Amino acid sequence: MADNDVVISGCIGPKGDAYKRNEELTADGAQEYHEVQIDTFKSGDVDIVTALTLSSSDEAIGIVRAAQAAGLPSAISFMVEKDHCLHSGETLQGAIETVDEATDSAAAYFMVNCAHPMDIDPVLTEGEWLRRVQGIRANSSKQEQSILNTLGNLDEGNPDELAGEYASLKSRLPHLNVFGGCCGTDFNHVRRISSELQRT
Repeated sequence: MADNDVVISGCIGPKGDAYKRNEELTADGAQEYHEVQIDTFKSGDVDIVTALTLSSSDEAIGIVRAAQAAGLPSAISFMVEKDHCLHSGETLQGAIETVDEATDSAAAYFMVNCAHPMDIDPVLTEGEWLRRVQGIRANSSKQEQSILNTLGNLDEGNPDELAGEYASLKSRLPHLNVFGGCCGTDFNHVRRISSELQRT
């Protein structure tokens, strides 16, 4: 890590369309596909690989293994739907436990992104697995992802309301320590989230 404590994260997304499940992608296939970019990150001296908007444990396993092979830690972020499951049909808990079992808990931590807090909150229930979730990068919009993908414009939602929902999640889950924004968010949202969290 750099002397000024700035963490350089190399961010990657899923293979193909994030809003559609890639049913043919296995863990081995995901490792082979992502290792080229992860190796490039390694040569560029990044500190951690962050994979966003994943919809299956198989792809997450491949990414964690590729990062391991490159000697880099990884953070895995899953996307949940309105039915509170991943595109794969897995629950968030099931996906995290599957990845941890297949990789000997090699991921540094997990996150949830590309969903509004009203869809994230019910997923974060109880159990030891929940401590593996350390970050939230939520959408500002309450609409489902498939609608957002066809709007043609950003739905900025309500930044103050979003910040309050982040604070509510933080108060319930004090181990959360990585916060950001996804669809529809900008500096204004992140600034308000930061300000609200500093008051909790």
